Amino acid sequence: MTELSRAARMTRDLVACPSVTPAEGGALALIEGWLAPYGFAVHRPVFSGSDSYPVENLYARIGAGPCLVFAGHTDVVPPGDAAGWLHPPFSGAVFGGAIHGRGAQDMKAGVAAALAAVLDHLDRHGAPERHAIAFLITGDEEADAVNGTAKLLEWAKARGERFDACLLGEPTNPRAMGDMMKIGRRGSLSGDLTVEGVQGHVAYPQLARNPIDGLVRLMTALKAMPLDAGTPHFLPSNLEFTSVDVGNAARNVIPARAVAKFNIRFNDRWTSASLAAELRRRLDAVNDAPDFTLVCHPTNAEAFLTAPGPFVELVARAVEAETGRRPELSTTGGTSDARFIQAHCPVVEFGTVGDTMHKVNERVAIADIDTLTAIYGRVIRAFLKGN
Repeated sequence: MTELSRAARMTRDLVACPSVTPAEGGALALIEGWLAPYGFAVHRPVFSGSDSYPVENLYARIGAGPCLVFAGHTDVVPPGDAAGWLHPPFSGAVFGGAIHGRGAQDMKAGVAAALAAVLDHLDRHGAPERHAIAFLITGDEEADAVNGTAKLLEWAKARGERFDACLLGEPTNPRAMGDMMKIGRRGSLSGDLTVEGVQGHVAYPQLARNPIDGLVRLMTALKAMPLDAGTPHFLPSNLEFTSVDVGNAARNVIPARAVAKFNIRFNDRWTSASLAAELRRRLDAVNDAPDFTLVCHPTNAEAFLTAPGPFVELVARAVEAETGRRPELSTTGGTSDARFIQAHCPVVEFGTVGDTMHKVNERVAIADIDTLTAIYGRVIRAFLKGN
């Protein structure tokens, strides 16, 4: 058997840590053990409050000057029924040219590749003399995302830490390494639309008021016209109703209330506030509209874009040099912690292929780990040269 690379070994060892949110599971302890001997100042602050569980995070830095930061998370989603896995979900099994286990793609391989690339560089060149390299690693990305990256960034800022560019190792490639890098993310806004009625017998509709009729008219008004036609870097914003509930098991009873739940993934034409105002405008314009209540829930997921520029080009060139593919600059997919980082410095996302993330038998190809490590190595060298 061919000896595993440093990045592959690190991936294996991290996958073996049962770090289901919010458990640290030994993953951050491993990372501290890898970084501290190289001279990194390592901190593991725990944040709590905000009606959420406490979370341990890791921040590490070496050098002084313009700072390249690698960001990521070591928490993972639950594996589900372990009996459905070919290999135990926290075994880190090496089989068939891949490392198997929960979090292998999302995103312990990305974290491991960044760590290996940095340590390989330090082995060859020593600590940076006029630049800095840092790691922002959270244990709270897959669930509430309250006591993780957002608070870790504010904690670092209060200490006087500043960042010039960030590479986040989320799995971004749909099929093959080099397919895609993310330069932004859509926002996410969820809400509830409620219509109150009067309960009654279906045989006597004149004595009742069916809230479903009014709710259907309001739902139609929200979907009748597109929210927008998209922007140069974003798809059109999209509203999807995800549930319609009346709490009624009887066929001969008109319900008292009807509730429609929705989620909107929106582009950078909107903020959550302006989007909520547009929804209200559309509802208020409905003729003979029933009495309704619109509740748009608070969100920490606003749309953002890292406009193509020097850092985006630096990463794209590194990807193309190692894969032979010019990556698509994308803003598709769900949210990520890049939404917090973008307020502090330009952030680009590039990681492994993501075809098995969150699935049973999640696994990452060792070849992809090694390619990602080489790409990160190129980014490090170019950044430290000031390119």
